[in-house]
Amino acid sequence: MLQMRPTCERCDRDLPPTAQDAWICSFECTWCADCAASVLAGRCPNCGGRLSPRPPRDEERPPSTPVSTGGVVDPDRRP
Repeated sequence: MLQMRPTCERCDRDLPPTAQDAWICSFECTWCADCAASVLAGRCPNCGGRLSPRPPRDEERPPSTPVSTGGVVDPDRRP
């Protein structure tokens, strides 16, 4: 089971599960709206796929579906 990533993989911005401005590719690489629109131009640098808005998770989620506590950040892509 994949867990929602809590930060932008480029700038490390916090993107909690309820965030309205998180973007993902089909592999669920996670980006903030600013990075997705500007630097990445709507394409995932990992797979080349199109980025789409990540649906926010309801605040009252079942305990069997935890969110990830660790982010994935590539220091070579940081601003």
